Amino acid sequence: MRAPQCSTDPSEILSGAVIDDPHPFYARVLENCPVSQVGETGVHLVATGERILEVLDREEDFSANLRGVLVRDANGNPGTFEFPVIDGAQVIATADEPRHRVHRQLVKPGFGADRIAGLEPKIRGWARETVSNWLNQGGGDFARVVEIVPARVVGHLLGLPEGDAERHRAWAMMGGEILAGSVDPQGVEGLFRVTAVMAAYLSQHIQVAMETAESSAGDSLLDHLARGVLRQQIDLSEATGIAIVMFGAGGESTSALMGSAIRILAENPDLVHRLRASPEQIPRFVEESVRLEPPFKFHYRGVRRECELAGFELRPGDRLMLLWAAANRDPAVYASPDEVRFDRKYPKHHLSFGRGAHFCVGEQIARLETRVMIEEFLRCPSDFSLDAKDPPVYARSIFVRRLERLPIVAARRSSPN
Repeated sequence: MRAPQCSTDPSEILSGAVIDDPHPFYARVLENCPVSQVGETGVHLVATGERILEVLDREEDFSANLRGVLVRDANGNPGTFEFPVIDGAQVIATADEPRHRVHRQLVKPGFGADRIAGLEPKIRGWARETVSNWLNQGGGDFARVVEIVPARVVGHLLGLPEGDAERHRAWAMMGGEILAGSVDPQGVEGLFRVTAVMAAYLSQHIQVAMETAESSAGDSLLDHLARGVLRQQIDLSEATGIAIVMFGAGGESTSALMGSAIRILAENPDLVHRLRASPEQIPRFVEESVRLEPPFKFHYRGVRRECELAGFELRPGDRLMLLWAAANRDPAVYASPDEVRFDRKYPKHHLSFGRGAHFCVGEQIARLETRVMIEEFLRCPSDFSLDAKDPPVYARSIFVRRLERLPIVAARRSSPN
């Protein structure tokens, strides 16, 4: 017997209320249906880990290619926005096999464990500098603070000039805009225009790297991509597309994770005290932060052919939204799913970094950056709280869970004596 055909009101998932606080919506979806159709848009939500893992295992049915997204159009009506076909657009996270494997193998050496571990002193210096500057200014909005370090890290990993760090920060924060859920023709045109400038910049640096890539021991991501072009594993447009993806995947997502973690701390003084007393628990806190607030709330999969999922009949061109953020709070999987707990038997057993072949290649550096930022935040001689007169503001996006404003009050701690 087929499962009931559950439906979700598209105006709800696209609403500001769900963007601000999506968790009640996720709880209802989890309770009512593991799969639900979003009105007549051809988009289906997939909420439970069990069903998400099934989709990831069925690549013959479901493609990672990103061809279009759920949006509210200029007239306020829900629908889908179809992307133009662009060379090099389907790379790494949105590529299917066998191209995905080629892309991943090219960039993976740039994220080697030894290289990532060796970056900790540099990352700590950047984090300490930005937190100290924030404190010296009397506290205030912390959202900009957590944008700086990830952008610098991405630029360093790619092998780009440090003097372009501000340009890198701006580019890193625009990675998820096209998936935000709204269509403003002027905004989309502007985004494509900026992306073209970004692509030209990165392509130029890749071509420079190609001049010495085979004869040097360079270990930047651009060096690895340049070698891939020279060896005809990928073309220049693919290399450029991969570099573009690295900005959003490594910049915006890590910034979002840091902001969520700092907000949780600012709301929980007992948790701040506990972590200051037992800093060895900070890695556990990082895992709980990324479980509770995945930087990317979902990813898309496209339906390749007629098939079924949980009793739903799917057609080619339909889309699935794999709701990592809902699956991470499934009470059937996690005890006290909405709470920060350090005693979880498998603290990394969440879906925030994906799973399977498309598991996030940069998860180690994201964890390292977030741990270091939290350590530097907690070592400051201040107590912290949210500003009651200036509440946090989330990016107007159904895709990314990122704070655009995070005003925090910092007050010097009283002496224990």
